[in-house]
Amino acid sequence: MTTPTRTIAELDAGQTVQAYEVMRELRPHLTDPDEFVELVRAQRREGYRLVVSYDETERIVSLAGFRHLNSLYAGSHLYIDDLSTLPSARGQGHAGALLRWVDEEARRLGCAGVHLDSGTQRHDAHRLYLASGFVIPAFHFAKSL
Repeated sequence: MTTPTRTIAELDAGQTVQAYEVMRELRPHLTDPDEFVELVRAQRREGYRLVVSYDETERIVSLAGFRHLNSLYAGSHLYIDDLSTLPSARGQGHAGALLRWVDEEARRLGCAGVHLDSGTQRHDAHRLYLASGFVIPAFHFAKSL
């Protein structure tokens, strides 16, 4: 069995639009690439970073968007806002490779851990997170205003 080739790289602000197609898989409400770039630009001012996985054709097929945060409950940690993979590239190890990259970046930054939230319907993603060492320590509550 051959392992697919994966290249992982962080995108700078000028490359953000290249991640639009993959982000739309997770955030279908983002219907305009220019709006996506502007939203990411605003998040970048808050420390948001985008790292992507390329396939053997140099196409972006998976991404992780994350921030370095400090909180009383978790100390210094990386929080993954977004983790998405194109359907055609799922099951090929791209998301797992990105999670390992984020783990290494967290260690490099001296973080105590990595955190994320995931929609309750995303069972395949949950299996990946659990297999990657994540646990479910709490429920996330939200209120729309």
